[in-house]
Amino acid sequence: MNLYPKLITDALNTVRYPGENKSIVELGMVQDDIRIEGSSVSFSILFPKNPDPFSKSVVKAAESAIKLHAGQDVEVSITPLFAPKQKPGEEEKALPNVKYVIAVSSGKGGVGKSTVAVNLAIALSGQGYRVGLLDADIFGPSVPKMLKLEDFQPYGEMVGDKQMLVPAEKYGMKILSIGFFIKPDSAAVWRGPMASNALKQLITDALWGDLDYFIIDTPPGTSDIHLTIMQTLNVTGAIIVSTPQKVALADARKGIDMYMNDKINIPVIGLVENMAYFTPAELPENKYYIFGKDGCKDLARELDLPLLGQIPLVQGICESGDSGEPVAIHPETLTGMAFHHLADAVVERTTGR
Repeated sequence: MNLYPKLITDALNTVRYPGENKSIVELGMVQDDIRIEGSSVSFSILFPKNPDPFSKSVVKAAESAIKLHAGQDVEVSITPLFAPKQKPGEEEKALPNVKYVIAVSSGKGGVGKSTVAVNLAIALSGQGYRVGLLDADIFGPSVPKMLKLEDFQPYGEMVGDKQMLVPAEKYGMKILSIGFFIKPDSAAVWRGPMASNALKQLITDALWGDLDYFIIDTPPGTSDIHLTIMQTLNVTGAIIVSTPQKVALADARKGIDMYMNDKINIPVIGLVENMAYFTPAELPENKYYIFGKDGCKDLARELDLPLLGQIPLVQGICESGDSGEPVAIHPETLTGMAFHHLADAVVERTTGR
């Protein structure tokens, strides 16, 4: 089959950028540098984000579309280009003044994901970093209770001609949760788009200011909420929380795959094994592996991912979460120390220090 520019653009008109109803041609992403030499074609695709989490999947889809329309023997060379990062005075992406955006995730509920997110944020704040904590678990927000902020009443502040939400502040960090906007005993019954729009507002219409770390407590599993976060923010990486049990580890694999597959392409910073062992208060040197031993550690080794920490199960974690005083505010305790070691590992992975 003879190659010609219209055949290439017709093929690329079938390729859509994730989240858009238009093709990459209609969006103006295909550059006008299409070159055809025999059975070879080369061109560039300009991506709107820098970096862009969908660049690899779009390039692969474009290659497949051309081969489908023009023949499998066609050699395709695509150069991905990226829009320059915003300059002062230009429209900025969400949270341009945040250095590192960390999504704390789990494959299933009940593994202590929110406990890890809250205590990690507190540990980072306690080490002098500027921290924001977003409770993005739209259907089960627990951060208000864990931080004793159930009575916090969100309010707005005019910035120019726009009203912005003012986050709560506690333990030196800024906090927002969808739980601030619903009754504690009420279920949030929202369709996907409603939940996504609410989350976007908490990200883009709030006075987060300059932050070193923005910690997001995501819902368990995989959902539209995760896609909304990834499309709204430049996520630095994800932390996967699991317990040592095989059933939890199986779900953790799904969460890891969600972030690392071609459509998302967000690095997994590492794994955290929660409830790694039980230590009774009266026998602090003893360890009882009631949920199995080193399951998360073995999974990390298998997938060649760092194990960022192993958090022990002690009665104090539950009590401190219920009382609104998370254990990380006491770094001298066993579990407090574990969360500060976790914070050290996250800093090392994100900054190289």
